[in-house]
Amino acid sequence: MEEKKLDLNSIIGFVLIFGILAYMLWQNQPSPEELEAQEKAKQEQVEAEQKAKAQEETLVTTAEDYAIGSGADSLQVIQLKNKLGAFAYSAMQSSDKETVVESDLLALTFNNKGGYLSEVRLKQFVDYDSIPIYLIKDNNASFNINFGTNDSRILNTKDLPFVPQVTKNGDVTVVSMKLKVSESQFLEYRYELKQNDYMIDFAIRSQGLSNVINSSQAINLDWKLKGYRHAKSISYENRYTDIHYDYEGGKADYTRDGEDDIEDVAWIGYKQHFFSSALLTDSRFKNVKVKTENLVKEETVDTVYTKSFATTIPLELQGGEINQSMDWYYGPSDFKVLNKYDRNLDELVPFGWGLFGWINRYIFMPLFGFLGGFMPYGIAIVVMTILVKILLSFVQYKQFLSQAKMKILKPELDAIREKHKNNKMKAQQETMALQTKAGASPMAGCLPALIQLPVFYALFQFFPSAFDLRQKSFLWVDDLSSYDVIANLPFNIPFYGNHVSLFPILASIAIFFYMRLTTGQNMQSQPQQEGMPDMAKMMKYMMYFSPIMMLFFFNNYASGLSLYYFISNVISIGIILVIKNFILDEDKIHAQIQEKKKQPKKQNRFQKKMAEMMEQAEKQKQAQQKRK
Repeated sequence: MEEKKLDLNSIIGFVLIFGILAYMLWQNQPSPEELEAQEKAKQEQVEAEQKAKAQEETLVTTAEDYAIGSGADSLQVIQLKNKLGAFAYSAMQSSDKETVVESDLLALTFNNKGGYLSEVRLKQFVDYDSIPIYLIKDNNASFNINFGTNDSRILNTKDLPFVPQVTKNGDVTVVSMKLKVSESQFLEYRYELKQNDYMIDFAIRSQGLSNVINSSQAINLDWKLKGYRHAKSISYENRYTDIHYDYEGGKADYTRDGEDDIEDVAWIGYKQHFFSSALLTDSRFKNVKVKTENLVKEETVDTVYTKSFATTIPLELQGGEINQSMDWYYGPSDFKVLNKYDRNLDELVPFGWGLFGWINRYIFMPLFGFLGGFMPYGIAIVVMTILVKILLSFVQYKQFLSQAKMKILKPELDAIREKHKNNKMKAQQETMALQTKAGASPMAGCLPALIQLPVFYALFQFFPSAFDLRQKSFLWVDDLSSYDVIANLPFNIPFYGNHVSLFPILASIAIFFYMRLTTGQNMQSQPQQEGMPDMAKMMKYMMYFSPIMMLFFFNNYASGLSLYYFISNVISIGIILVIKNFILDEDKIHAQIQEKKKQPKKQNRFQKKMAEMMEQAEKQKQAQQKRK
């Protein structure tokens, strides 16, 4: 048999075939960019699988914790692991841990585990230490819906993964957070953030969950927050930190510490003096439980938080689904900002009740806003104080005139009391008759003072609530909404503090000299009678005690308020000196009194009644003496 050998042609053929195959393989190999893309896709696939596995393990752990906590046995735990529940689909769909959006006023961060706001920063404000204002940060707040399922589980939305979606609709940013059973079955938190607006439209709705949510069990919305400290004086800030709410069709109220049950609620606000977090509803909440706890145990110890707030609101199903339209407000406690929403939200600003609130809203707020529009706020306080004192100067004039008349009548009144020292009733009758004829009465001096009280109290409420004063400087003061400091003490004085403020000192000095003028005039005008030395001593003590009380009480208060009291009392002293030295003429007043005494004086109904009562009392006394 002939042996086959490889000839030269065969070898050349094999070489050519191998070369062609090598060339084809070289032409078809991926480029470095394609190799990098393939490697990246492979890595992303691995990471996605790891993330899905981790989310699955988180959901399993939640289910296992529930099962163990509810007393389930090992077999039930295994079964619960095998069946993750309706919302396992949402765990597979959720991606990043956080979702971040911004407007020109707010910077918001949403936690995808729970779907709630985990960070809220007010972009236009900083605190007393120049740190940005955060209302929510570092787990100081939580928002949760607690509900039962038809497979006998209790779920808390804060523990479950939501699927985020951010869309733009013009100037409106829409953030949708969905806790999914499937693409057509979900629980959604929907947020709509608008430019130049502190109000966020918020809605909670479910779709296709009527066969998942157990309608026989309560569905509760829980909202908690620990308020951050934003002001220099923690005690002063805490005084104006509380829960406010609108209930029963427009009534506003607040609670400081403890628990409270309220009904028919339109909104609930966590007020932190100059900043607030509020939850508003379109359809009023029927029943709400609120709780406040003071977290400041010692005012001398530096602290992060002021108070903690908690609210529980039962939600009602509509056709087996949740459908609740609400709003979030995160912003300043500024009357002008809150008032524009026309939802009674301006009640977060404590201007006072009744007449006091009316004076602040319709007189002092517009006046101060007008003055502050074209002059520094410290000067605006001085100008407003001057205007108020000028308007009330006629009251001081009436008060001082009454004291002057009583001073002129004092010798005659003392003579009457000496003449009838054994018959007090007769002395009172003749005293009243003389005062009536002369047109002088102690009540005439008291009434003008009472007229000033509403203005005094209204301004006391106004300055601590005036947001425009925040971080506004004047002279040596850095912030008119907080206390001024001219010296720091190395120790703390009870009820005073560890610093020295100058404006309270100036206000105390002014109050001392004002009381010295008015108390001295009042004592000279009062007739001498039994118990009068004790009264004089008490008034003398008050002359010294009031300035000291002012010094201690206002050392931690807003310097703007102390500035007002200082200017107010200086002006009052000036008005009294002008009235005493240039307007009132005691000789002329004496002549007028003598002229009035000659004229028949017609008594009013009250004076007639008092005279009749005193006459009857005198007759009864005489009858008793005759019987004895």
